Amino acid sequence: MRAATLLPLFLFALLGPVPVQAEKLERLVLTGPPAAVSFPLVHMVVTGALEDLAHEVRFTHWRDPDQLRVMALGGQAQVLAMPTNVAANLYNRGAALRLLNVSTWGVLWLVSRDPDLRTLADLHGKEIAMPFRADMPDILFGTLARAQGLDPRRDFRLRYVGSPLDAMQLLVMRRVDHALLAEPAVSMALRRTQSFPVSLVAPDLYRSVDLQQEWGRVFEREARIPQAGIVVMGEVRANPALLERVQAAYSDSLRWCRDNPLPCGEIVAGQLDMLTPEAVADAIAVSQLEAVPAPAARPALEFFYQRLLEETPALVGGRLPDDAFFGMGAP
Repeated sequence: MRAATLLPLFLFALLGPVPVQAEKLERLVLTGPPAAVSFPLVHMVVTGALEDLAHEVRFTHWRDPDQLRVMALGGQAQVLAMPTNVAANLYNRGAALRLLNVSTWGVLWLVSRDPDLRTLADLHGKEIAMPFRADMPDILFGTLARAQGLDPRRDFRLRYVGSPLDAMQLLVMRRVDHALLAEPAVSMALRRTQSFPVSLVAPDLYRSVDLQQEWGRVFEREARIPQAGIVVMGEVRANPALLERVQAAYSDSLRWCRDNPLPCGEIVAGQLDMLTPEAVADAIAVSQLEAVPAPAARPALEFFYQRLLEETPALVGGRLPDDAFFGMGAP
């Protein structure tokens, strides 16, 4: 055998097979709400973390869960930040998706004018602005209320609005005294009421009930709720190499945002003009953000899903998701 033939065989034996560069996607779309779960997605796009995977990589935000569902089922995005109940519901109804991670474990608070409120029972009979009817955070509020003997429809006056930012505006303008908000809307409200001229209208707002602490107290568990994470669909779901890259890039970007809250805020506010850098930085400081791979998050998710199945099975599509949802079986 000639030396020219032996050389490639020698290199193959020494180095193993030469990795084949996957063909670039035409477009890779990342989408999420104007909330903490999306901060790493924005950072990934702005810093070009995935630019070698596709000719075009962009981030777009969804306004409400209904728009999210349309985007997911219509194939308008491949990497989607979404509430974990929506992910389970879509999967159990036949959507070809996989949960990559859970990264949001605590971003919900009641914000009130009364500084002495500590539990949901303290809000009995009061009007509360509530975003996203029949979705997060309404689901969590109802679950926690019923678990301690309260009827969310009779024992509270719930005023439903389109988004956490809408609830924040009602609170700031004194049209309600209590609102259930997700970060960064909480930080936005607190910062706005400390500045002129809004401070003349709503000078005093407080973080009152921490829903994460309520969850831990009521269910005797750690004060962490698997609220939202990253789902993959389309080409990304079926390609292990792409999955690994997206997972690693998201974890790296989340870590960077936690370590650099104000620079992260500046990047995020540059893409989501309804947010401010300072509010994003405040939100990062108080939120429980950790990218836990789906298999490791499964016990916490199944406990959460089981609570929903006991009350309203349709919220998660009528059953617990199977192994493939968690990336533990064939897609």
